[in-house]
Amino acid sequence: MELLRAGCGEHALRTAALLRRSHPADKELQLAGLLHDIGRMLRPGDGVRHAVLAAEAVRPLLGERVARLVRLQAPGGAGVEAGGPGVGADGAGGAGGAGGADRPGGDAEAAATLRQALEAAGASGLDAGVLEDWRPLLELVAAGPGRAGNASGPLGSPRGPLAGRR
Repeated sequence: MELLRAGCGEHALRTAALLRRSHPADKELQLAGLLHDIGRMLRPGDGVRHAVLAAEAVRPLLGERVARLVRLQAPGGAGVEAGGPGVGADGAGGAGGAGGADRPGGDAEAAATLRQALEAAGASGLDAGVLEDWRPLLELVAAGPGRAGNASGPLGSPRGPLAGRR
């Protein structure tokens, strides 16, 4: 949280706030908007790779989808070298897994939404609050894969995990 507090600018807060308003159920998208520039804080001056650095930094805690959305914000849209960590040549996370930006059901629409929010946040006079407002969401998404933004609600299925059910 300290690293975020030190460098999280108004632009990142406005981006996340805009995404919270336009896509309230997509918690991972909101966090990608909040964290898209963290790579600039991790390695100042490494401009072109900041999205890749940010993605590598958030993946262990917030999962592959947040990392992929952050990575897709690099100049040129792909943000990755083929075969980079956790990324196939097509930009999809994992080895041939679903969810690539160019695949049906992938994150192309979410990535485009994030880019639009990034642009809109630059011109917005929105009062986006403070970083501490985002702590509960960071903790929720970090608590486990599939808990945020799923179809059954932000905390998962009300009856527990579906694994093993018939």
